[in-house]
Amino acid sequence: MKQDYYEILGIDKSASAAEIKKAYRKKAIEYHPDKNSGDPKAEEMFKKAAEAYEVLSNPDKKARYDQYGHAAFEGGGFGGGGMNMEDIFSQFGDIFGSAFGGGFSGFGGFGGGGPRRVKGSNLRIRVKLTLEEVALGVEKKVKVRRKVQAPGVTYKTCTICNGNGQVTKITNTILGRMQTATTCNTCGGSGQIIDNRPSDADAQGLKIMEETVSIKIPAGVEEGMQLKVSGKGNEAAGNSVPGDLLVAIETLEHDTLKREGDNLHYDLYVSISDAVLGTSKEIDTVSGKVRIKLEPGIQSGKILRLRGKGISNINGYGSGDLLVHVNVWTPKELNKEQREFFEKMSSNENFEPKPEKSDKSFFEKVKDMFS
Repeated sequence: MKQDYYEILGIDKSASAAEIKKAYRKKAIEYHPDKNSGDPKAEEMFKKAAEAYEVLSNPDKKARYDQYGHAAFEGGGFGGGGMNMEDIFSQFGDIFGSAFGGGFSGFGGFGGGGPRRVKGSNLRIRVKLTLEEVALGVEKKVKVRRKVQAPGVTYKTCTICNGNGQVTKITNTILGRMQTATTCNTCGGSGQIIDNRPSDADAQGLKIMEETVSIKIPAGVEEGMQLKVSGKGNEAAGNSVPGDLLVAIETLEHDTLKREGDNLHYDLYVSISDAVLGTSKEIDTVSGKVRIKLEPGIQSGKILRLRGKGISNINGYGSGDLLVHVNVWTPKELNKEQREFFEKMSSNENFEPKPEKSDKSFFEKVKDMFS
């Protein structure tokens, strides 16, 4: 089981954005590879801290994590082959780079200068799921048109920044000569420019290719949730890493079942005779049809609870229930024989309403539904 992000950074859920950043910087410096050369445990903690910060520093991701936990990012999240060391220093190097003299040995200076790995743009798609797929989880294969480096494209060292990814500028000020470094506009910071470009590639040496991507969708996802498949977005030119494929979840309406959190609701209509005599009925569930028994004398409004027949909880806390709402159907038209029968029964003592204490009120039933 993955470690809690708040626990990794040593903070609680009420921590402010400034406190989250401060906690991450402290952990990043503690486990920085320059201080822990050759220590695989320190490197692992360094990556975990970056993963936690990547989520908790983003208000949208933090809100989803607070609600759904790690399951909100399954199907290709940060921890499933997302960022490597270069990604971390490229994205967060400014937070702790100065603590190590502006350098990071072993990874090309990603901590504080030098060429950086440009990340390609993200792609976004929408995936429609049936209620059955939501309840049980599913693996979807989708076709994605993404930009990739064209076969045969080659790159050479940028002549403007000499492969450093940065250009320095010296200006004279009242305080003396000052040197500043900025990202090279020619190569975008990658330190490379196109040397040979195939005829079917664009100006960046990229072409559009169609690829089939497999997306593992965990059980219990909800409408509007977004999953991330790392590395399946667009590529970029030169020394780059691909962007991500962001998958928005859309759920299709079921014919007979209605979702409410992890629970499902089913309206079952029975005739007066079935309610009086008792019967068995076949109903829908997300895992197929099941037959349930109705006791003689069942009342309209009765709620039958089928435990574990609802939606699997996205955080792995079991499954919800299927609540079957019994509705006794009253005919609107009667023939002469039927009318005479009910007229006769209307004066029969056995047909007089006599609710017992076990017959719960409407408000009690609603309370039970949420208990």
